[in-house]
Amino acid sequence: MIAVHLKELKFHAYHGLYAGEEKTGGPFEVSLSVWYEPSAPVMQLEQTINYVTLFEIVKQHMQQRSSLLETVAENICSNIYTTFSVIQKVELSIYKGSPPIEGFEGKTGITMIKTY
Repeated sequence: MIAVHLKELKFHAYHGLYAGEEKTGGPFEVSLSVWYEPSAPVMQLEQTINYVTLFEIVKQHMQQRSSLLETVAENICSNIYTTFSVIQKVELSIYKGSPPIEGFEGKTGITMIKTY
């Protein structure tokens, strides 16, 4: 099995439930791993999962405002599987930097794991 990784992608996005988040947005970080079993030795790009395409899928969904990170993650995973039906597993983490929580320093986030 082969895993393709995109780690610590940085975005400015507008996800969140709290007042003002839809206007100011904030920093987000995304890490993604996608596993698949190649049917033959991988010798050409067409035989693998193209990480440029994976990045474009993540970027597209990070630009679409959502109240919940779980919704964003579900949409990204679904789109990846639709694009690359050979995948067997997706692990996606989305972290929100500077969440609007008084006195909070750090980041919040979710991890979604899907098996197909």
